[in-house]
Amino acid sequence: MFTCFQDYLETIKPGLDVAFKTELSNLLSNITLRDTASLMSAIEGGKKIRGCLSFIISDALGGDFESAIPRAIAVELIQAATLIHDDFVDQDAMRRNRPAVWTIEGARGAVLIGDVIFATAIKMMSELSREDGLAVSHAIAQVSKGALHEPLNPLGLVMEIESNRPIGQLYENIIHLKTGILFGTACHLGAIAAKANNELRKTSYRYGLRIGEAYQIADDVKEMKQHLLRQSIHPEQMAMLSPALLCFASEMRSLIPIYLKGERTDLAGPVSGFFLTAVELMETEIELRLQAAVSEIEGNFPRNGYRELLRQAPRDILKMFNES
Repeated sequence: MFTCFQDYLETIKPGLDVAFKTELSNLLSNITLRDTASLMSAIEGGKKIRGCLSFIISDALGGDFESAIPRAIAVELIQAATLIHDDFVDQDAMRRNRPAVWTIEGARGAVLIGDVIFATAIKMMSELSREDGLAVSHAIAQVSKGALHEPLNPLGLVMEIESNRPIGQLYENIIHLKTGILFGTACHLGAIAAKANNELRKTSYRYGLRIGEAYQIADDVKEMKQHLLRQSIHPEQMAMLSPALLCFASEMRSLIPIYLKGERTDLAGPVSGFFLTAVELMETEIELRLQAAVSEIEGNFPRNGYRELLRQAPRDILKMFNES
């Protein structure tokens, strides 16, 4: 039996990589592209954590490889399309040390390629079952809503803050929709693959949801620490982190508009203190989400060799992320 989630991933990932690459090649074969090889390289990389979560849930509930593989591929297709769109929206020119798709295929090409991949994932799952199709279409809609919640425009966020409208739930909505949903869907599809009952499917979904939320908080913590090391932050970067700061360092509410209107903020004195407070509270919240994930499977999942692995997986996944 495996000692940790990373051992499991290293066993499953090679087969998933091959199947994903094959599906992607077939998908793109009838599309005229400027540079198919570069596009494939940009899309097919990644740890495949979400796809492997589909597998581990399926295995834990008595499923088999043949049932899990198309569902894991669909999850990874959705993740790939999301990153293609995100890179263009955020104007990030690199992805995994390679040119982002929009820099290769242009803005229009990147948006349409992402749309084709989304549609392919829905088609694949709809052909398996109505529940599979509903799960992935719901995930795509929710992830898209999460992207819409993100405050990319510093001045737009200033107006939102200065309007005095309550925005306390903004960060919760972002981590739930942007990252939690797809982790949850990956686990839900794994339970469907194993033909688990409805209660176990819901439990699996919530398990993945909490892991995904913790993963997104950890991503934001890492970014905050990087800015603290550099001792500066630009308005666009401050806008992206403002929902977390408003949630975990609410004393900054009156200060954030000032920083968003400037050119660059020096992270020194009180400002660095607010960032450090937010980081500390966010790390506590990560622990709570990981505990919540584990509690979902306690007493619900079969007592087999995979149960302990599922108990360890949330922390193993965050450890992998923090070490990357």
